[in-house]
Amino acid sequence: MNASVRISVSSLRAHKRRFAGTFLAVLLGVAFLAGTLVMGDTLRASFDTMFGNATSGTDAVVRSAGTITTPGESQGVRQPVDTGLVTAVEKAPGVAAAEPDIQGAGQLVGANGKPIGGQGPPTLAGNWIDDPKLNSYQLAEGRAPSKSGEVVVNRGAAEKGDLKIGDTTTLRTPDPVKVTIVGLATFGGEDGMAQVTYTGMTRSDAEKYLTAKPGEAASILVRAGPGTGQQELVDALTPVLPKGVEAITGQELAEENTDMISGQFLSLFTTFLLVFSGVALLVATFSIHNTFAIVVAQRTRENALLRALGASRRQVTASTLVEASVVAVVASAAGLAGGIGIAAGLQALFPAIGFPFPEGDLVISGLSMILPLAVGIVVCLGSALLPAVRAGRTAPLAALRETAVDQSGASRTRAVVGSALAALAIAVTLTGVIVSPSLWLAGSGAILALAAFVVLGPVASTTAVRVLGSPLDKLRGVTGGLARRNALRSPKRTAATASALMIGVAVVSLFTVFGASLKATMDQTVSRSFAGDVAVSTPSFGAGGSGLSPRLAPAIAERPEVDTAVGLGRGVAEVDGEGRALTVTDPVALERTFDLGNVQGSMRDLGDDGIAITGSEADKLGLKTGDTAQLAFTDGQKQTFTVRAVYGRSELAGDYVITRDAWAPHRTQDSDTLVAVTFKDGVSAADGKAAVEKVATAYGNPEVQTRDEYAQSSAGGIDMMLTLVYALLALAVLIALLGIANTLTLAVHERTRELGLLRAVGQTRAQLRAMVRWESVLVAAFGTVGGLALGGFLGWVLVKASDGASDSTFAFAMPPFQLTVVALVGVAAGALAGLRPARRAARLDVLRAIATE
Repeated sequence: MNASVRISVSSLRAHKRRFAGTFLAVLLGVAFLAGTLVMGDTLRASFDTMFGNATSGTDAVVRSAGTITTPGESQGVRQPVDTGLVTAVEKAPGVAAAEPDIQGAGQLVGANGKPIGGQGPPTLAGNWIDDPKLNSYQLAEGRAPSKSGEVVVNRGAAEKGDLKIGDTTTLRTPDPVKVTIVGLATFGGEDGMAQVTYTGMTRSDAEKYLTAKPGEAASILVRAGPGTGQQELVDALTPVLPKGVEAITGQELAEENTDMISGQFLSLFTTFLLVFSGVALLVATFSIHNTFAIVVAQRTRENALLRALGASRRQVTASTLVEASVVAVVASAAGLAGGIGIAAGLQALFPAIGFPFPEGDLVISGLSMILPLAVGIVVCLGSALLPAVRAGRTAPLAALRETAVDQSGASRTRAVVGSALAALAIAVTLTGVIVSPSLWLAGSGAILALAAFVVLGPVASTTAVRVLGSPLDKLRGVTGGLARRNALRSPKRTAATASALMIGVAVVSLFTVFGASLKATMDQTVSRSFAGDVAVSTPSFGAGGSGLSPRLAPAIAERPEVDTAVGLGRGVAEVDGEGRALTVTDPVALERTFDLGNVQGSMRDLGDDGIAITGSEADKLGLKTGDTAQLAFTDGQKQTFTVRAVYGRSELAGDYVITRDAWAPHRTQDSDTLVAVTFKDGVSAADGKAAVEKVATAYGNPEVQTRDEYAQSSAGGIDMMLTLVYALLALAVLIALLGIANTLTLAVHERTRELGLLRAVGQTRAQLRAMVRWESVLVAAFGTVGGLALGGFLGWVLVKASDGASDSTFAFAMPPFQLTVVALVGVAAGALAGLRPARRAARLDVLRAIATE
């Protein structure tokens, strides 16, 4: 074994450049993984500290015990508590102070007239709590609000909206309220909690604008007296609280807030990044395997001589694995340092792009270091295992051969196995998409399809390269023909080199197709369900914004240009024990403005005790028109509703519809999410929109959009997602290009004598460079075409599987422009990858090259 190690170390020293691509592939993959883990740990620790600081003076919180959680949301809606409880709480043993905490949605309008925040994180408003220990926000500048119309805002929101103390602006609650800023605040020492905005009002204003009626609060914050612990305080409060109201410690509140951030945003964010780390490492696996396979093929005579001199198969295999281990350990260790640098860079980058995460030192845990290191070593060794075994099987007589160039082709066994995998993939996929809709089956079929593509790569590469390279004979003459023949020499090598790029392009294509399909689905939904002319809407994603005033729709309806204006509000209730979202609206106007499909019963007869539901929900609950269902609301009340209508479509109208009269006794802060407007006959689109905009100006100036604009804005989050996806996948494509460049560099090395002969018979340096570059382009073109085909197929599978597993109807779309751009980028990247190997080939000394053995 010592001899194997010495041989491996000597080989690495002599051929450092051979492993440069492998080193970089491992380094980049490990760095991205380590950076993701370090950043996740840092953010969690920063949020822990921030929430701990913000709630450090709150020893107990009194709040409603029950929540109603609707599907797709992890944070439930709680019933308000009676502020009259403050008196009873203050009399409990150990209580030093108690204050009601009123919370609601409130969106500030900046100096430029545009709303601040709202694209994701919530925009909050509440009563300013005078006790500085109970208030999560600390006054940094100015003073607290003392009269109606005065507010304190968090400093981050003020800076973003170009607002300062003394400025007057509008606060959407959702009704517009004129406010004057008298103070700026921080949260846990930060200018704000990420992009969350906060406006602190007087208690009377908060009750007026944020609650359904005076005397209600989200919770009561309690501070303990000297010598009273948090749990002791909770134990003292519990006996004085009415049924349905609970007390928790301030520590538990801080942990809940942290879990809310960690469990929702941070977990999703880090998981998202880890998925792309996995893609990058998968691409690196192909590049690493290809490098070692070529190196082993080039060292056939060297390994055969070792065997002839007495080295065993195990020793030759061990020698190759030792080389892989050294590369793996050194590259992974360098990747850890790179990962720390990436995390530090992201920590500085996020505030620059408008997402100010809490400040704090980088948190580097043992797991964040050990896991990427282990993954890098395992990936590298696993990729080198088969080439190492192949090296060990080298026969001693191979030392007598003239050449050690790998000219292996595609075996019949590979063709049979690959075809069987492809057939199985199609069968499993079609079963999971058409026969029995299942995301698990569809996903399994997609994995099998990927495996089939990899196995069949060498089989398909010969035909593919001939077809893709056929124009080169006419366009580039002899140079093009030689490039095509070089790419055809080893189908297995060409396929392995292209596979790394194929996976990167496939993932890009998959998300491109899925994103385009989501946009087409949204456009289809709006076109099919929304019969209005314009829409007044709130942000299309996230918890931000304050909604629209319920008085906006009636005000718009009074305009002479308008036929119908209907507002869609949102409520929650438990139906048959399950949390469900309710659409609160005028059902008659809803039916006139939206296509509800086939309606059984009548939308006109809902009244204050009737409900309309979709056919799918009616089937789940076993209900039909005339039946009754019991709804439990957040205020603790239960009410029996009669099903007076069952309608077909729920895409924009929701699954449950009740009237505003029915919702009024149970509402909290009332708002609409959408106002749909239909113009009278003869009113032009421009005149009607101008009339609606004039009314909307008095209600906080929300955006008025045509149907097409509304559909496009509703899909706005998809473009943001795709931009992030493309940025992250750039790493995988970069690793793939390193693999192509490394393969060509090694190919130039093994063809040194051949290249010298070509130069000797008259080939110019420019022709030689072009030959190598066009070979790189052909390999990249093969990988790109395969990636587009695989990505398009997987995109179709994902769309159809989502369609089958969801109540909504998904539309499949193949965006030709975006996919053409992906194809051009893939081919251009191949040309870029061939630049350095081509330049190196052209620099070869002709006589030395001819003399090379």
